[in-house]
Amino acid sequence: MPLLTQNQRIERVNSTSELFSTNPQLKESAKQFVSRSPEAVDTKQLLYVQQREFAATTPADNSVSILGSDDATTCHLVVLSHTGSGATCLAHCDGSSTWTEVPLIVNAVTSRSSPAKEGRLELHLVGGFDDDKRTSHSLSLSILAAFQKQKEEIHLETCCITDMNDIIKDGIHRPVVYGIGVNVKTGHVFPASFTCRGPAEELRSARTFSGGQMVEVYDSSRELVKIDPCRWTPNNDMSFWLSQDDETILQICRMKWLFSLISRLVYPSVFVHVSTCRTSSLCPSHQIHHPVSAGSSDRRRAVSRRSAASVPPR
Repeated sequence: MPLLTQNQRIERVNSTSELFSTNPQLKESAKQFVSRSPEAVDTKQLLYVQQREFAATTPADNSVSILGSDDATTCHLVVLSHTGSGATCLAHCDGSSTWTEVPLIVNAVTSRSSPAKEGRLELHLVGGFDDDKRTSHSLSLSILAAFQKQKEEIHLETCCITDMNDIIKDGIHRPVVYGIGVNVKTGHVFPASFTCRGPAEELRSARTFSGGQMVEVYDSSRELVKIDPCRWTPNNDMSFWLSQDDETILQICRMKWLFSLISRLVYPSVFVHVSTCRTSSLCPSHQIHHPVSAGSSDRRRAVSRRSAASVPPR
């Protein structure tokens, strides 16, 4: 079935600029989206979605009201929802396996939507910028093409990607919107910023940094964050990385895999600190043996199963 905008089929395009020139309503809505200031999201009933993760739930969820993600530069943030059931999925896509990830996102919503519920699937895409290597452009086109191949009719409501999410500061292209949230009770999608990226931030990041593929991190039927078993090999260089200050890491990483896609200058200011904290989970001397520390102060619990864990959101 086709990907639609204002009930009109979106044809395959060769560039994001062609998409916006042939669908001016998408360009206008993107302008409106980037003009909005990011909303600071309260940690209460927030489920943060990290890179190569997706999470889905419904308005009946008593633990999660907001799905959110940020730190997206060339990455794209994808929200798909069903207007009848209210089922909503948010994914943080980095292009690692787009054609297998999009069906997972669609299934996460349709499987939570009763066939008896009238409504339609609505899509919101945010992310990327006009980077020199055109990584964002490639990912934008791949995501659009993957959604066009789905059997369901999907209505593209927000398309704030690449060209329309770009700003030049000090002569350097960078994204305007780095993060978004979606209210699963109302369906409202908005630019967002976050102070909390949990629960179990380090353990979840360890899976991604060790090469893990896109994974669903939330069991909405039990209202638990789930962390499946993952493996990684010890990295003898990690102690060196953890001993360096932020500026040194930025300088070295310019030519390393972590920064191979984009300029270090476009990352939000907290990126190095967050990445260093996440990377510490891979250091042999900093392995996490207990996914979540037990304690009444953070009101979390872990159900361990040979390195797997389930954690309630805050």
